[in-house]
Amino acid sequence: MADSLLFNPRTYDPAHFDPETRRLLRATVDWFEERGKRRLLEDYRTRAWLADFLAFAAKEDLFATFLTPASAAGREGQRWDTARIAALNEILGFYGLDYWYAWQVTILGLGPVWQSDNAAARARAAELLTQGEVFAFGLSERTHGADIYSTDMLLEPDGDGGFLATGSKYYIGNGNAAGLVSVFGRRTDVEGPDGYVFFAADSRHPAYGLVQNVVHSSKYVSEFRLERYPVAAEDVLHTGRAAFDAALNTVNVGKFNLCTASIGICEHAMYEAVTHAQNRVLYGRPVTAFPHVRRELADAYVRLVGMKLFSDRAVDYFRSAGPEDRRYLLFNPMTKMKVTTEGEKVIDLMWDVIAAKGFEKDTYFANAAVEIRGLPKLEGTVHVNLALILKFMRNHLLEPVDYPAVPTRLDAADDDFLFRQGPARGLGSVRFHDWRPAYDAYADLPNVARFREQADALCEFVATIAPDEAQSRDLDFLLSVGQLFALVVHGQLILEQARLTDLDRDVLDELFSVLVRDFSGHAVELHGKDSATGAQQAWALGAVRRPVVDEARAARVWERVEALSGAYEMAP
Repeated sequence: MADSLLFNPRTYDPAHFDPETRRLLRATVDWFEERGKRRLLEDYRTRAWLADFLAFAAKEDLFATFLTPASAAGREGQRWDTARIAALNEILGFYGLDYWYAWQVTILGLGPVWQSDNAAARARAAELLTQGEVFAFGLSERTHGADIYSTDMLLEPDGDGGFLATGSKYYIGNGNAAGLVSVFGRRTDVEGPDGYVFFAADSRHPAYGLVQNVVHSSKYVSEFRLERYPVAAEDVLHTGRAAFDAALNTVNVGKFNLCTASIGICEHAMYEAVTHAQNRVLYGRPVTAFPHVRRELADAYVRLVGMKLFSDRAVDYFRSAGPEDRRYLLFNPMTKMKVTTEGEKVIDLMWDVIAAKGFEKDTYFANAAVEIRGLPKLEGTVHVNLALILKFMRNHLLEPVDYPAVPTRLDAADDDFLFRQGPARGLGSVRFHDWRPAYDAYADLPNVARFREQADALCEFVATIAPDEAQSRDLDFLLSVGQLFALVVHGQLILEQARLTDLDRDVLDELFSVLVRDFSGHAVELHGKDSATGAQQAWALGAVRRPVVDEARAARVWERVEALSGAYEMAP
């Protein structure tokens, strides 16, 4: 019987969506399955551009349906619906990150457009989507990276109300083929933030020079250069501080997609890894008979389930967000940082089991082991997102406020707030509901209770021996604290989603045994930091806990893992 917690193309039926969404998701799965594994791997090896996939997407009107908000829609069914976007992320990640990447950078490229009041640009983008075009997000530069304060894309007034843009951009996905590139720059005649400009460029224009693909991949991560590119008034998307906000708010929208892509990668790799291990005989015994192998595969499985639970619940907060409810600003970097690094752990655990098999050219796993590394490093590093998460720690742990309960959001609604998030500041004023009731609901599970002890200890740490002024400048120390806080938030949303979905209690308790170990590990790391005080060191060792062992529970969870053997294999 197929595991209901993991995506399986053989049994996939997204019946919780409307009929057209359901049809498009299933059609995407069928397209990949009909192409087969041999073609999938060959295109990855030869770094073939994704023309056939983009032709399929254009034929089915896939991007236009999923990425046109209702405010720009030209037909029924078009909307920006984070729940179904997340579902497609998972599918594309399952078959290959190259396909997901072309879709992801299209989302980023559209962000400044859908946030803009420029009606002509919005209409142009909607039409390009209908034509099956892809988009690009021209923010990063070779010298400055994503330091948008220092952009060298310069716009010189042309004397007729427009500009001539000159400069280079780097790490720009789809820069080889985008019908519209949202480009960030600054005016030469205006100093400071008022000089920022976001404008729309066309990669086919003679003044747009494609320099190179900076990676050896089907993902076209371009370097391009504009040389006196004419920017008319109708090409300007944002000016001044609004351009800066549009850049950060676009990243808020886009980086959420990394978590579900990571989940898809891990799911496909897990079917391969468990099937191989279960059928591999060493010293007269199946590999899965060895206790350390069972532990590693079971840990990988429950970590993957945790990734899915957290991400599914985060969707609800995204879709329910508004000017008075900005909790998504914490859960968003959590999906980007925590879920994607969990994905790396899942792959590493399985790779330790299948060993040399993970390098073989006829496996999806060999691709997954490479591609899973990229997701924690896109849209801001792990360190950048951990530092962002820390801004919310005191309010989240110690100063909760009342909010109405957020329901599961699978309704066919348009998530329009994502394109009117407003100024990208004021994070210290964001408030949260009480995290404790999620834990209280499962207080009878031994490892949830044990982890709750650690979470309460972290509250004591923040209230009594929080980093002082000097430590607040020691990012190395702060990041250790951030890892501990991230685990509490991770566990909270997992528990909320577990209750909404009536998750198997054995799986949940086994997952929390892993989180108890993780918290203990990060506490020991904090203990060893150069700037940790004596009180903080003593606290760190006092926060270490041993998970509650239950062999019968572990055996029942192992049965679920073992059942993945042969449950799915992509057609040749």
